Amino acid sequence: MPIYEYKALNTTGKTVKGVVNATNPTEAKTKLKRDGLYITEIQEAQSSEGDSVPGNIRFSKKVSVQELAVMTRQLSTLVGAGIPLVESLTALTEQVENVKLKKILSEIREKVNEGSTMASAMKPHAKVFSDLYINMIHAGESSGALETVLDRLADYIENQSKLKGKVLSAMAYPSIMVIVGIVALLIIFTFIIPKIVTLYKDLKQALPVPTQIMIGISKVFTSYWYIGLSIIVISFLSIRAYLKTKNGKYNYHRFLLRMPIFGGMFQMVAITRFASTLSTLLSSGVPILAALDIVKNVLENEVLTKVVQNVRNNVSEGDSISEPLRRSGEFPPMVVHMIAVGEKTGEVESMLGKVAQTYNNQLEAKISTLTSLIEPLMIVAMAIVIGFVVFSVMLPILNMGQALK
Repeated sequence: MPIYEYKALNTTGKTVKGVVNATNPTEAKTKLKRDGLYITEIQEAQSSEGDSVPGNIRFSKKVSVQELAVMTRQLSTLVGAGIPLVESLTALTEQVENVKLKKILSEIREKVNEGSTMASAMKPHAKVFSDLYINMIHAGESSGALETVLDRLADYIENQSKLKGKVLSAMAYPSIMVIVGIVALLIIFTFIIPKIVTLYKDLKQALPVPTQIMIGISKVFTSYWYIGLSIIVISFLSIRAYLKTKNGKYNYHRFLLRMPIFGGMFQMVAITRFASTLSTLLSSGVPILAALDIVKNVLENEVLTKVVQNVRNNVSEGDSISEPLRRSGEFPPMVVHMIAVGEKTGEVESMLGKVAQTYNNQLEAKISTLTSLIEPLMIVAMAIVIGFVVFSVMLPILNMGQALK
């Protein structure tokens, strides 16, 4: 369906801009008139490649997490101010600059104006609004606490974005150091060492073992690089194919949780995500079984997804949340104990929130510790490798000097 960009006067005489979905300009004008707008300008917005777009609208292939969080917070503010939902969506549509989000909000507004709930109007846009988002909106509409739910949603989206950012920042430095180290070694063994080898050949003397090892590695890089490249490509494709299988993905995620140094961090991320998501859903009025169905899909770890699925099965049969978590052995005793206390006192949502906050704080401390440890470790590792290369280069010269004495 075409998108039309318009300028119009609202009921207060203020000029507003926005977009509307319609099959033709006449239908667009009818829809806008129904919303209380008097059209002054209207034209089709071209989004195809190479076409210019009038006004200050920016086209985007997708809706970012930040844009979704801001939109949710703004909608909460509008609804909390007592503005009817349709008018709130109209105002929000005018403010949003991302055309994809603007189009989606316009469609949602039209469906809500026709009598649909906002949750049902969001369902066709699953790529933007997750099951968690839609279920929370549904719970908020059903309970009459939409403003509160929208605030919780905005908080949740922002916190999850920060959580992801923390993990990426923790992984960025060692990744960069490894890449720089590999590039440096490739340059040394491909270009520098072969020139030094030529000098040693003229000496016509037996070379020390470290020097022979270094020359052998250099020969692999220069003469048999295609074999090494083939091994790397085949290994990469084989591992990728294995990770796409159910067992491969499960074993990989199990390895992540148990790997040295980073395993504890990945577990903390998963526990924080589990606790904060379940707390947000339950406190918003989403039924426990539906909440667990959503939680298992946001963990991004097959091992813990299986645990949560087992928890859901047990809860559906009348069991508690904490007991199957304890039996799984994947959640720390402190987490299980805190959830069990929450179940006994009837404050599961509150206790889950405390678990999320506790592990978020621990995660920050863990990342800080890892960052401070990894930097010197990487420097030492690089120094050892470079030191070996320098030692291997200098050793024949030192031996020759001793022989001359």
